[in-house]
Amino acid sequence: MLDPIYYAVSWVMLAWHWVFDEIGVGEWLSTNWDWVLSIVFLVLTVRGILFPLFVKQIRSQRAMQAIQPKMKALQEKHKGDRETLQKEMMELYRTEKANPLMGCLPLLIQMPIFLGVFHVIRRLDSGQHNPTLYGWSEALFHSASDAELFGVSIGATLRNGGLATVLCVIFGVIMIATTYLTSRQMILKTGWSEDPQQRMVQRLMLYGIPLTMIISVSAFPLGLILYWTTTNIFSLGQQFWVLKKYPPLVNGKPVEPKPKAKKGEDVELIEAQRKALAPKVGAKPTNPKKGGSKPKVG
Repeated sequence: MLDPIYYAVSWVMLAWHWVFDEIGVGEWLSTNWDWVLSIVFLVLTVRGILFPLFVKQIRSQRAMQAIQPKMKALQEKHKGDRETLQKEMMELYRTEKANPLMGCLPLLIQMPIFLGVFHVIRRLDSGQHNPTLYGWSEALFHSASDAELFGVSIGATLRNGGLATVLCVIFGVIMIATTYLTSRQMILKTGWSEDPQQRMVQRLMLYGIPLTMIISVSAFPLGLILYWTTTNIFSLGQQFWVLKKYPPLVNGKPVEPKPKAKKGEDVELIEAQRKALAPKVGAKPTNPKKGGSKPKVG
């Protein structure tokens, strides 16, 4: 069923290998750079193709965040009337151009591609039967099977021992660290959720997923760890750009930056004072000229 993806992944890798072979990047530092760079540029090709879809995903997410107050109002208005609520929600999505399914679409597309890369790299073994599968010539298949990164086969795993273990661990640590930093970057921008369930999801993204990758590092071939590490670095930079261009919203409003403390000042105290001075939700504004008083601090 995934054969079309295997052929597509192989074609992109072979195309980039041809480019770097024509340029003559050659072999140095005990590395076949034509094959290593073909894996790196496979990532860039995939992410480049998915980038317009990713932008649509972000716009849809921001639209969903912007209509949160309206959604809560509809839920209160039609409490107990699920059919009417669903109709009103669908109409709200349509008018506000928000699509709740867009948040998962890029991930759903990337997963089969990742499985395709895993399958193609894993079969780069000179002992495999039918080396011409998925459009490879026998010569290119054996060339890729013998490709090395700093003297280690790109098909080697952590279990091979020696330098293979060292490289898998180094790239694995980078892979895990960049996954953690990507989640941390988002949480620092949006803040920890006040909802216990959402906060639990944030903790899972921040700590749980990086920890599960330890198992992946022990099983994945070096070439696949390189692919995933490159993907994570690209995602970190892409998210940095997105957070600046499309700032996240909380309760339909942009996230207010936390006050910066001067030398010797307490940030938490400044934040507490700001919240204390802010008007309460639903409270009528007071006018100092008519006898109103400012709220006391502390």
